[in-house]
Amino acid sequence: MLDSGTKGTGAEMVPLDKVVKKPAPKREPVFVPPKPRPRPAAAPEPRQSRRFRVVDVLSTRVLAEDTDARATVRALEGVRSVVDVRIYVWQPRAKKWRLLSMGEQKAMWERRAT
Repeated sequence: MLDSGTKGTGAEMVPLDKVVKKPAPKREPVFVPPKPRPRPAAAPEPRQSRRFRVVDVLSTRVLAEDTDARATVRALEGVRSVVDVRIYVWQPRAKKWRLLSMGEQKAMWERRAT
């Protein structure tokens, strides 16, 4: 039996059977499941066509209600100036009419037949 104390050099005496490595027990391979495949993104809902409303500024009479872009442009044909009407677009998420900016109104105005 070996003394396990140090011998002045700082080295420790260890029995031989502790130093010799024993073969590791045989292990079964670990199963790692594959990463899940990403699901395809849901198809976006088809975009609805825009709906417009045209209101005469002076008389507050509705010239066009819930019309598509072509019908809205046709409704603008009888109007004297772009500032004589207000054009609104329907916002489905907010569920309310939004006044078009002057630039947007002018773009609609320019598409009318003169």
